[in-house]
Amino acid sequence: MKYKVYIFDMDGTILNTLEDLADALNYSLRTNNYPERTIDEVRRFVGNGIYKLVERGVPTDTEKADIDKVYKTFQEYYSVHCEDKTKPYDDIIEIIEKLRAEKCQIAVVSNKADYAVQKLCERYFPGLIDIAVGERENVRKKPAPDSVLEVLKKLNADKSTAVYIGDSEVDIQTAKNADMDSIIVTWGFREKVYLLENGAKLTIDKPNDILKV
Repeated sequence: MKYKVYIFDMDGTILNTLEDLADALNYSLRTNNYPERTIDEVRRFVGNGIYKLVERGVPTDTEKADIDKVYKTFQEYYSVHCEDKTKPYDDIIEIIEKLRAEKCQIAVVSNKADYAVQKLCERYFPGLIDIAVGERENVRKKPAPDSVLEVLKKLNADKSTAVYIGDSEVDIQTAKNADMDSIIVTWGFREKVYLLENGAKLTIDKPNDILKV
């Protein structure tokens, strides 16, 4: 196979987490007396971490102290409800199993809170992920390359043998900043036209295409 290390984004790439994210955001907005958001609005808001999701979800010009309150509510709710409606995309588990059978290393790098990344990987991909990292304090979020480079170092892998797989403009830029190849999927949270406009060089429309690259 061309690559030996496959680093996946989580939301919109290996897991459809949109409904749980929308439910958590709307619970947090409702609890703090703000109007709720539609599922399509939430789809556009995700990708840069939970705080940015909340910041985009509250009304424009909301004070930071109030954003912080909504964020706290979100964290408390999502830590309990991050698995309610979330599920792997069709064929993703089988694809990862095939990659592992080919002696490839598998990692997840996400802007989702690290507690949720660990919990969801353990539930849906037990024994299939070599290393998974989410948003953590004092580590720059994607599109900064920090977490991707950290994973490569821990796997003792060279970036020339690795590929980053994601579904958003953040993932396109992350791979670019890490100076590595990327595969951008079109089944996630962004439209294909938007991805191409934002610099996607290689897009795929179904998980099985990963094996064909």
